[in-house]
Amino acid sequence: MLGSTGSIGRQALEVIGWFPDRFRLVGLATNQNIDLLEEQVAAHGVPFAAVADVDAAREFGQRSRVPRPEAVPGPADRARRGGAVCLPGPAGLKELASLPEADLVLVAVSGIAGLVPTLEAIGSGKTVALANKETLVAGGSLVMSAAMSRGVQVIPVDSEHSAIHQCLMRGERREVARLILTGSGGPFRSLTEEQLRDVTPEQALRHPTWQMGAKITIDSATLMNKGLEVIEARWLFGVDYPDIEVLIHPQSIVHGLVVYQDGAVIAQLGRPDMRVPIQYALMFPERKANRLEPLDLAGAAQLTFAKPDLKTFRCLALAIEAGTAGGTMPAVLNAANEVVVMAFLQGKTPFLSIAGVVEGVMSRHTIIPSPGLEEILAADGWARQAAEHLLSSR
Repeated sequence: MLGSTGSIGRQALEVIGWFPDRFRLVGLATNQNIDLLEEQVAAHGVPFAAVADVDAAREFGQRSRVPRPEAVPGPADRARRGGAVCLPGPAGLKELASLPEADLVLVAVSGIAGLVPTLEAIGSGKTVALANKETLVAGGSLVMSAAMSRGVQVIPVDSEHSAIHQCLMRGERREVARLILTGSGGPFRSLTEEQLRDVTPEQALRHPTWQMGAKITIDSATLMNKGLEVIEARWLFGVDYPDIEVLIHPQSIVHGLVVYQDGAVIAQLGRPDMRVPIQYALMFPERKANRLEPLDLAGAAQLTFAKPDLKTFRCLALAIEAGTAGGTMPAVLNAANEVVVMAFLQGKTPFLSIAGVVEGVMSRHTIIPSPGLEEILAADGWARQAAEHLLSSR
């Protein structure tokens, strides 16, 4: 599990705890939250732990007094000793993603950091449960090509893509007319551009229906999250951009729909709880009863849908533009957005500058049409520098 200390990771550990006879955890990873990682390792008897931040990894290794992998005979012995082998730095994430003991890798790290470990997991023949948007946004062609060549399944964890994945089980891909991704619209869906000028990070973090990490919550408020999901859907399901529609659905009950050629529309409904798609991805194709309260349709009352306001919430339009342009442009969009969202969260730039900075960086980029991994990572790095420059000049 890459990203065990984040929102998805913590909920995934809860789901795994419901089925003690179904899963065995062999590895956990964090960026630098070593306090929680240490608790998780102890609670689950995990033999391997990776810490992406090198300084935090050094402290974790000293604190836990863990040996290097070659010094310990096997994972069962490590678990009995109550310790875990610490795999440090970005290389540690790659090593964890390719552990021979693992059958499935849940990628729930944040940002572009998920791309290389995902490719490593696929290259090692692991099933991938993917909860990292940036991996497909920046490197969708590489990831899905590698999965196809290795015969590896990539199962989406995002609620919207999980919904589409389930709806597609009801027909053949050639019968699909279009996909519909729904979104709550975030906390500002009814506001005008003028009203958005002075919104604060605290207001933007008050999502009306979902409990998520800070970055994805801001992306939901700008609708960038929905734009990233459009790009993800294109790679996950092989559907062209004109055939992927976005609808605002404030109740967050209908998570995704597939429209078939004959006019039939298949939808997946459920309470807004990420543990449902997490369980689906971890157990696919099995379904088992869990501890969650089922959806009460009568209690849900009205279900409403509306087209998004692309003029006020320009990030969605920019994401679709970047995806359509292809090549390195989606990686540039994603990297610029990460930088300016962090600046907004730190109170360094206003909410409306998010779209402006992203658009400015995109306008300065020369697209590489069919990039390899190094070119994608280079485009990511360039976009971060360009975004920082634009922010400093405002």
